[in-house]
Amino acid sequence: MDALERLLEIMARLRDPEHGCPWDREQTFATIAPFTIEEAYEVDDAIRRGDRAALREELGDLLLQVVYHAQMAREEGAFAFEDVARQLCDKLVRRHPHVFGEATVESAEAQTREWEAHKAAERAARAGERGVAPGVLDDLPLALPALLRAEKLQRRAVLSRLDSELAPPRQALARLEREAAEVEGELPSAAAARRLREALGDFLLSCVAFGRSLGLDCEQALREANARLEGEVRVRERTRRGETPRP
Repeated sequence: MDALERLLEIMARLRDPEHGCPWDREQTFATIAPFTIEEAYEVDDAIRRGDRAALREELGDLLLQVVYHAQMAREEGAFAFEDVARQLCDKLVRRHPHVFGEATVESAEAQTREWEAHKAAERAARAGERGVAPGVLDDLPLALPALLRAEKLQRRAVLSRLDSELAPPRQALARLEREAAEVEGELPSAAAARRLREALGDFLLSCVAFGRSLGLDCEQALREANARLEGEVRVRERTRRGETPRP
């Protein structure tokens, strides 16, 4: 028995109505979903720390989430893990015709455009099956962090020609300054929380557009700023306790 087959059998046993684990038997897609998101972040954390041992463990925990959801779906008669893997294989082959077919791509950038075109075609096909018009934002998860989702929204709108092309940095900065002025204009009436919140939201969207105009990953930029702030707070905390700051 290989490791994956053993994992699937263990998961089925944990969910067994008579002999399984009481906690595992009670879980649903909705209760497991937060753990799935959490494990993805822990994978990201292990990568950023360069900890390969932790990465191996966290990838296992993330795989557990896939197996868990697949087992619950199998119990419902919806699909099984093998269906998940089969559909993924088909998708990878379909979206890489330059590897598995006769098509060619000139660069990674060209492949990114082709990938988005494939996704657009798949969205249109799914919408057709439901008898509705396809939308460019159909498969953009609401659960994404707001900053990351803002980047994807803006990029998707531009790629679909539903928004103007990316402005050069100086124009993007000018828009950012205008949005900052609107936030300032709402300050005297800060009691009107909705207007102030909307102005702040537009300012943050402009921050994302400015970062994109510079070719920067806004999510990464904020992560690094958070890390700097965390380091500064920890130094101040140690200083307050009379400890010697670490180099």
